[in-house]
Amino acid sequence: MSTRAEFVTQRLSCQRLPLAVYREVAAHLRQFDGVQVALLPQTAQAFDYLQSQVGGLEIRYPAPARDLVNAVLDYYRDRFGPWQDLP
Repeated sequence: MSTRAEFVTQRLSCQRLPLAVYREVAAHLRQFDGVQVALLPQTAQAFDYLQSQVGGLEIRYPAPARDLVNAVLDYYRDRFGPWQDLP
């Protein structure tokens, strides 16, 4: 009998979060076992210097890692503003 871990997928963005910080968030999250992170492309039609070069993050992680993932996201939320859910 094998046990299969439930995985959670989140797609999030943080308005005006710089590319380097998105990469930093992804690097922090990837340190946890089973956590996968992808940077999403920017979908804006017009270029804006104040807008991030990244559209957001897609994070996939085992349910038991939820508290660790949320701790990292909370750290960046406190410094850069709230995360928004993406479709």
